[in-house]
Amino acid sequence: MFNIKHKLNQRSPWAMRPLPLLVAFACTALGQAQAQGQMPAPVLKEVVVSGSRSEQSTEDLALQMDVLRTQDLEVRQVGDIRDMAAGLPNVSVKRAPARFGVTGRGNSVGADANAGFTIRGQGGNRVVMLVDGVRLPRSYINGSNAFGRDSVAVGLLKRVEIVHGASSVLYGSDGLAGLVNFITLEPADYLLTPDGVRKQIGGKAWLAHSGDDQGTTVGATLAARAGDAVEWSVTGTKTRADGLSNMGTNDVANGDRTTPNPQSSNSEALLGKLVFRPAAGVTHRLTLEHVRKTNDVDLLSSRVKVPVALPLTYATLGTPATRSSLQTAANAAAVMGETAFKSMNRDRVTWDTRYRLDRDWADHVQLTLSAQTSHAMDDGQTLLKTAFANDGARTRTTQYDERAVQGSVQFDKVLVMTPRWSQKLTYGVDLTRTDTSSLADGSDPLPLAAFAPRRYFPDTRDSSQAVYLQSEWISDQWSVTPGIRYDRFALDVQSQAGYFPGIASAPGTSLSGTALTPKLGVMFRATPQWSLYASYATGFRAPEGQQVNSALEVSTAVLLPNPDLKQETSRSFEIGTHARMGRLSMDAALFSSQYNNLIVEKKDLGTANGLPASTANKTRFQTVNIDKATIAGFEVRGNWDWGRVANGKLSTPFSYGSIRGSNDTLSQPLNTIDPAKYSVGVKFEGATWLVRLDAVHREEKSVQDLDSVFIPKSTTQLQ
Repeated sequence: MFNIKHKLNQRSPWAMRPLPLLVAFACTALGQAQAQGQMPAPVLKEVVVSGSRSEQSTEDLALQMDVLRTQDLEVRQVGDIRDMAAGLPNVSVKRAPARFGVTGRGNSVGADANAGFTIRGQGGNRVVMLVDGVRLPRSYINGSNAFGRDSVAVGLLKRVEIVHGASSVLYGSDGLAGLVNFITLEPADYLLTPDGVRKQIGGKAWLAHSGDDQGTTVGATLAARAGDAVEWSVTGTKTRADGLSNMGTNDVANGDRTTPNPQSSNSEALLGKLVFRPAAGVTHRLTLEHVRKTNDVDLLSSRVKVPVALPLTYATLGTPATRSSLQTAANAAAVMGETAFKSMNRDRVTWDTRYRLDRDWADHVQLTLSAQTSHAMDDGQTLLKTAFANDGARTRTTQYDERAVQGSVQFDKVLVMTPRWSQKLTYGVDLTRTDTSSLADGSDPLPLAAFAPRRYFPDTRDSSQAVYLQSEWISDQWSVTPGIRYDRFALDVQSQAGYFPGIASAPGTSLSGTALTPKLGVMFRATPQWSLYASYATGFRAPEGQQVNSALEVSTAVLLPNPDLKQETSRSFEIGTHARMGRLSMDAALFSSQYNNLIVEKKDLGTANGLPASTANKTRFQTVNIDKATIAGFEVRGNWDWGRVANGKLSTPFSYGSIRGSNDTLSQPLNTIDPAKYSVGVKFEGATWLVRLDAVHREEKSVQDLDSVFIPKSTTQLQ
């Protein structure tokens, strides 16, 4: 298989508003679908696991979700998590290529690459991200260092399931805004023909190219069967890419630069799976996964032009000798060259076993045990003008590590209550423990003082224990799904060693708490092809060690820890529909979510006395809770099947999503809200090949959607 992808990086000339067009299209399509005498042949219902932690059709879930299958990942030329979100309503991934100083400036913008998913206006660690049900590492940002959440390799995946809305009732903390579950390839995916015939050996190889960053990916899978009880597979991928293309034209090597900095990105991944079925109804699965990504950048855009231009206010300061001294100091501190090397490693081993019990209290049981380690590092070097005379450079190396163990046991039981009603129970226990640590090291050229290694937050252990129960009452026309989960979480400081010596006025704080998260979903199947649903769901997110205890001090600013930080909670209401009417497939929803104690990281609190910041009167930053916030919106996604055209099948996928958010305490907009986005495509499928063309348009973010007209940003770099 050979794929080529190229994107045009320019503003769409369309001036049309998409919602009226989509509504008109859907209404027209609905009328045509009902009047059509001959409909396309029915297709099998799509089965997912993330919506209810068990296999279930998307049409039977009282929620909205997107599913990207192997074919979608290949046809859409998906190279990373940002590509996954491109055409999905109310879903995005912030992309911030490394183009700014990482050792000379306290600015994390442009250092966290693909930071993570944002779903319905909330992102970062508020979206729980899983691979085969195992939590992925969290993001971490401190000063100029930022580590995102793009720690998966697309070539290892067979499906991505994205749940919109609070998912805490089944997945606990971090499921405040939604869920992304990456499901990896199985040996069976290569050992069965389309007709269901078993093969002894199988596999595939692929080559892909992206015009975004001139990236090239190669990959291969080999799978085999050993007798009737054992299957195994091994998949490997490797990618190399350059800087992300943009519309800049100025290639100068200083702060006026508008083109991307020279950079080289590499990633490699390996997935091994062993499946053992010793008896009927028993399956053991062992998974080994390794992912490594690196990015090496020459930060030409962080260089300055000497002599450094002093602010106009400096012209009135002191004598000419004073101004000359200020000019000399500014020139000496000028950045003459800067490089950055970022790396991320993640290794996982998972053992998963499933038994068919056929007991009065459970039909099946699933046991999962997983261990995962991740290591992220920023290694930066800055050459200051003064360093030429001292043959030295300013270096900074920042590391962030997670070591996680996760275990779970889950049962399910189907009960026939009456001839018309049945009940499905899903219940279980989740146990997690994650150790997190950070370390900053470095050196400074003479005559600067030696840099003291430090930890910006103490070594911390996050642990949680949870029990959950979900019941689904099902009849021909109705589904009623109540659920409840109880979590106990704890944040324990493990070591104070090296915790930012010199400014930490108190030792790191440990805390603990509990959360009870109920939900209720009701679905009415008006016809076999059309259903309506309403749902109420709650969510929560426990504070993280880096939020509670992070401390940092620079010349005119200080980051304060917050031992009183509270957990975030949410209440979400949603009404929606699933329609599968002949040629038209469509899902739509209206939703509103209310948040309490929403956590805002590193909020600017100003100086203690309100006067301008200085070395003696520092600006204070602190992670704090907002009392209340509200996010509301709608989304629609669907597909219109035009039928057989020229010995192929022609269809039009479409989607549209729009949201609004407000800080209700201050009556200000939420900056995290994405502008409206819509997409429309043309898809043509032949017997053995497929062609797809998609157009995606995002509206501009207006000043009225920001809580301040002053948003720190680069004045030269173009995204």
